[in-house]
Amino acid sequence: MKVEWIKDLKDGQHVHDEFIVANVNKCTSDKGKIYLNIILQDKTGSISAKKWEVTDHDLSIVRPGKVLAVEGEVSSYKGILQFKVLNVEETINELVDISNFKKVSPIPLKELEERLAKHIASLKDPDVALITKTIINHFYDKYVTYPAAVKIHHEFGSGIIHHSVVMADVADAVAKCYPQVDRDILVAGALMHDIGKTIEYEDLPVPEQTVEGKLIGHISLMYADFKKIVDELNIKSEVPLLLEHMILSHHGELEFGSPVQPSTREALLLSMIDMIDSRMMVLDKAYAIVSPGEFTERLWAMDNVSFYKPKER
Repeated sequence: MKVEWIKDLKDGQHVHDEFIVANVNKCTSDKGKIYLNIILQDKTGSISAKKWEVTDHDLSIVRPGKVLAVEGEVSSYKGILQFKVLNVEETINELVDISNFKKVSPIPLKELEERLAKHIASLKDPDVALITKTIINHFYDKYVTYPAAVKIHHEFGSGIIHHSVVMADVADAVAKCYPQVDRDILVAGALMHDIGKTIEYEDLPVPEQTVEGKLIGHISLMYADFKKIVDELNIKSEVPLLLEHMILSHHGELEFGSPVQPSTREALLLSMIDMIDSRMMVLDKAYAIVSPGEFTERLWAMDNVSFYKPKER
């Protein structure tokens, strides 16, 4: 039975509890000794762990996606908690409540759905409104429950709607600052740009990419489905084309996976807003495990920069 949560762990604590293995790497020390570099997870977060004494049994059971009974010690290094694994044991699947190990959005789903409904209702252009309602309704069940990544940012249940709704909030605010922006196109792009991730990922306690996701990616997957669904609406304006461009260009640069670069004002803003929200989430995660007055670890997704967490005032 789960009793200790990662968010509550403290320096010097001895722990014997259940965790899911989010990731594991078999490593070799400078002296040629095998050790395991592990990421343990529960619904409240994750923690970096190491097992220095490794047996064949450990190698057979410490695998991504497995819930294990883990005994170990928590320590702090440069303000960041880490876990020294002393022992691991298999659990009985029938006795495990898997919901204890799936990370979920910090914003309740009901609130996210209410904010989504308000954004959709705010769309005044009839073509934009029709397309947005049709697309989101088509994917709705997965749109509101699936993660938006395997790691890095929004890699939790309801990650897609969380990311999309926050981006729509920002898009609405930006459009007020720049009246020349087509507000409806920008907000609709924010709400729909990542729906392809409902096909790219599997909704598991530790998210994984599907075969289609690995081979094709969410941008191309979304474009194909979007065009098929919207063509059936028989819309004569250029709205479908503008929204298709938003989907295809939202990563901003060709080297980041976009087939084309942003070539409208709204597409450019969408790519910037996407970057803002993803990077703020990366920072939220990094700051959550350090104390005020300390620096985070170097963040690969943030140009390998270490960020300072200001002292509380």
